[in-house]
Amino acid sequence: MPKVHCRHDRAFEFKIEKTVLLVIDMQGEFLDPQGAVALAGGDVAPLRAIIPTVAGLLDKARETGLTVAHTREGHDPTLSDLPETKRAQYSASGIEIGSPGPLGRLFVRGERGHDIIPELAPLADEWVIDKPGFGAFHATDLDQRLRNRGISHLILTGVTTQCCVHSTLREAIDRGYHCLTLEDATATEDPAIQVATLKIIASEGHLFGWIAKADDVIAEL
Repeated sequence: MPKVHCRHDRAFEFKIEKTVLLVIDMQGEFLDPQGAVALAGGDVAPLRAIIPTVAGLLDKARETGLTVAHTREGHDPTLSDLPETKRAQYSASGIEIGSPGPLGRLFVRGERGHDIIPELAPLADEWVIDKPGFGAFHATDLDQRLRNRGISHLILTGVTTQCCVHSTLREAIDRGYHCLTLEDATATEDPAIQVATLKIIASEGHLFGWIAKADDVIAEL
């Protein structure tokens, strides 16, 4: 049974058949220099920096038979699943959901920007979870898929750590999953926010699960 050494002398012990590698929102809108983040004036370089690390994890997961699930944030082309609060918040940030962009309509399913980047493209048998919110459990069938497969442990990677990764983590913890967040396979635009989010995860005796590095997981797999 793999046993990953984590921060503060904690160990994340898991069974391959009961664990999912969750790759969160590694999409063009977040990572492409022409995507929504860049259009809003954001720096995609820190987000792109984790691509090789996530790719290495994917390779090892596929080699060992670990179930892989990818998520994509986006909305129905009609925008019928877009709350007014989210529309207004994104608009204030310089991103009008559904408006035309270099990669197609921003954050709309079926558009080029909504797709996972080619370097991390899902295989045919890997899960792809389309989510309209920040958390991967909101308005999706992820929880049912996990329970149908008997999954109890999640390894979290992706962008952005303080938003979609942490939202998914909190949802998972509330549902009783054992969660490992990989500090070097998650990213934000601001290193200070990355550090702060990891501190929150580790607070109160690791209230939100375990933290480790990707190489430690790869070595155990």
